[in-house]
Amino acid sequence: MTDISWIKKHFDELDIEQLYDLLKLRVDVFVVQQQCAYPELDNKDKDSETIHLLGIQQGKLISYCRILAPGQSYPQPSIGRVVVADSHRGQGLAGEMLQMAIRLSNLSWPEYDIKIGAQEHLLLFYQSHGFSPEGPSYLEDGIPHVDMILQRPPTTE
Repeated sequence: MTDISWIKKHFDELDIEQLYDLLKLRVDVFVVQQQCAYPELDNKDKDSETIHLLGIQQGKLISYCRILAPGQSYPQPSIGRVVVADSHRGQGLAGEMLQMAIRLSNLSWPEYDIKIGAQEHLLLFYQSHGFSPEGPSYLEDGIPHVDMILQRPPTTE
């Protein structure tokens, strides 16, 4: 993917336009497209340690994910709300963004593995990035999910 600007911000660094755009993209995909009524605003966005990763192209938000600190969702850090605008799907953008999110998580919390709650139909996508299923699938907001773990890279001492 070319000419994408990746912007990493904490909640208090987001301007009102960025906040609106990321919430709109998340609601458009997770609530409207997936027809899943759930509480999208969960207060985790505002946590001082949450990292928001925005993919901007020609001034427009086209992808987003957030990285949660250990203890927010799981004992480990977590990557979630991984979303790409309809108009930019199928171009490898989600994988590029996920790799960047993994690097940011490893830089912020190098002593931890990364745990995610993945939609089950994306199992192969996450496995292709090193995640392994952990435990049985479960329903979350009516959508099958599976917990997955990415082992932290070995330390070289």
